[in-house]
Amino acid sequence: MYDVIIVGGGPAGSTLARLLEGKMKVLILDQRDLGKPFAGGFEKCCGGLLAPDAQEMLARFGLGLPKTVLAEPQLFAVRCIDLVSGQQRYYPRHYINVKREAFDRWLVSLLPPQVEALWGANFLGFSQVSEVVEVSYLHAGQRQKARTRLLVGADGALSRVRRGLGPSSAPRSYVAVQEWFEVSEPLPYFTAAFDPAITDFYAWMIPKDQMLLVGAAIPASTDVLARFELLKTKLLAQGFDLGNSARRRGTSLLRPLASRGLVRGAGQVALIGEAAGWISPSSAEGISYAFRSALALAKSLEKGCEGALSRYRRLTRGLELNIWGKTAKSPAMYWPLLRRLAMGSGLLSIKIVD
Repeated sequence: MYDVIIVGGGPAGSTLARLLEGKMKVLILDQRDLGKPFAGGFEKCCGGLLAPDAQEMLARFGLGLPKTVLAEPQLFAVRCIDLVSGQQRYYPRHYINVKREAFDRWLVSLLPPQVEALWGANFLGFSQVSEVVEVSYLHAGQRQKARTRLLVGADGALSRVRRGLGPSSAPRSYVAVQEWFEVSEPLPYFTAAFDPAITDFYAWMIPKDQMLLVGAAIPASTDVLARFELLKTKLLAQGFDLGNSARRRGTSLLRPLASRGLVRGAGQVALIGEAAGWISPSSAEGISYAFRSALALAKSLEKGCEGALSRYRRLTRGLELNIWGKTAKSPAMYWPLLRRLAMGSGLLSIKIVD
């Protein structure tokens, strides 16, 4: 019998397991082999930028990044482009540029030896009986079961744990598509592009070593690939050199609006990270929310599994208010008229000196 079984070994799941060090019997499952250096195969579709909020959480954890997870260049400005009006502005903002798969594996390397980990394990489902949860998973080609006092879903936007709780108020659903291009001189900016013909959210370009990541979060109800091709056509018309395509990835992305779509769990099941809907509705940044929700659940477990979910709900009220605040500022970014007024004012922008 485990105290906690965590499904998902990304930033949320691995952080929770680390924070429970020596206090509980913990099992963590992930379909990736996170115990080894990344050698191809499944790759998280993520821009791999640590925003200031995520950097603050690393500071609170007392962690410093090893150079093996860093990508070049480090970024100090956001270039915003309205593809319809042609307006462009630069805004100061510091991101730490990382290799996402290396970053996840570094976090896993911090797990204490007391944490039991099963890599290459596919979660199948669960059932709750009284105060015990029975978890089914596939590992080494065999279906296996384990019992726990608390099951934690840290398995992302398509969380099977969340779906196992039954219907819920769903956030707005998008498909994040990202294509890697070989370029000779990637620009030293994080570029955000806006065009309602492509998405009511945003598209991005991120330099990473000798590659340029071009991506967009596109409403799932639309012709996603056609809109992504339109984005590339418009970027080429703007003079961007996309070079040779190396690979393309896609994943589901949830966008909570206010508190709609936030599900913390039920019974003896808790959700953290994007599985719970913790992701910025204005930027889709999720790593800081993964850290913060994992920390909140770890604190709620200090008094044991009984009553942990109610304590978790209380400890994440501030995080919910943060989602409300990010929702409130979204119109200035995503309503075309307000965005053009904001960009036209030049407020908070900087001038690039050649």
